Amino acid sequence: MDEPSSRDSIDRRIAQRLRSLRAERGWSLDELAKRSTVSRATLSRLENAEVSPTASVLGKLCAAYGLTMSRLMLMVEGAFAPLVRREAQAVWSDPEVGFRRRAISPPAQMLAGEALECELDANVAITYDAPPRPGLEHHLVLVEGKLSVTVEGRAHELGPGDCLRYQLFGPSAFTTSAEAGAKYFLFVV
Repeated sequence: MDEPSSRDSIDRRIAQRLRSLRAERGWSLDELAKRSTVSRATLSRLENAEVSPTASVLGKLCAAYGLTMSRLMLMVEGAFAPLVRREAQAVWSDPEVGFRRRAISPPAQMLAGEALECELDANVAITYDAPPRPGLEHHLVLVEGKLSVTVEGRAHELGPGDCLRYQLFGPSAFTTSAEAGAKYFLFVV
């Protein structure tokens, strides 16, 4: 879990990166709000680091910019390293929702694949309206707990050891039961 000072630091770096992405495209806050379906007020507060972004909001912004969340985090966290020790792997969390995401193999600009370790608390639902880039291939391996993954309207119930492989073109959702959270690895190609 991030300490408050490192949490504040990553929120500031995310805010700076979001502001620069919008500026690079020449979009106003209103234009980005329209493209992402995130309110102008929320966008302003995010870009000024007044609030921490949620997984859902980051997903919408990444879709608007055509980036995976890991690619955005790479822009925030720094350069590619061929070996990343566990203690140096970036961890991002959405404490309000109960979602934690560790970038096991941070992506590099010249490499497409990425591996993530994710944890969801019990009774959590995260939905994404669209993929950051249509056609992304996902391999999700559930390690612990129970997880329902809905891909383009079709629900898949996963137990420990199950692997769900899919290409993402539309909406998706990750839901845990009231009794159990979930820990899983997600490989994105």
